[in-house]
Amino acid sequence: MKWNWGTGIAVFYSVFVLVLVFVVYRSTQYDHSLVSDHYYADDLAYQQHYNKLVNAQQLEEDLKISSKAGEAVVVLQFPAEFTEVGGEIYFFCPSDQQSDFRLPVQADATHIQRISTQGLRSGRWKVKVNWKAAGKEFYKEETINI
Repeated sequence: MKWNWGTGIAVFYSVFVLVLVFVVYRSTQYDHSLVSDHYYADDLAYQQHYNKLVNAQQLEEDLKISSKAGEAVVVLQFPAEFTEVGGEIYFFCPSDQQSDFRLPVQADATHIQRISTQGLRSGRWKVKVNWKAAGKEFYKEETINI
């Protein structure tokens, strides 16, 4: 077979089409879901979320969320000024929606809640805490690596 400019163009376009078909195939394998199933309803309720953020900023001592590398545990330390704390903790995995889960706030007498990360997939997680104390609602979000 003789190699000339016509053959080069045919080979170039053939390779281009094959790469394009492969990229389209791979893009169909990716999960394109929204961050939240209730995206528009969450947007309408943003003022309430903003009020929680303002309440959290006005605290003398804020909620502390920490994850120790050697231990498979996430520690939440609530402010000592509140005697009773309630609410919800949401573990959000940006790379896999199926791994997300929620837990109730159950702090002990020392205002600390320990959550085991045993069995969770490794990677980046966002810990979102909606909590209530003394008739006010608060919000804290922290990114951790497991």
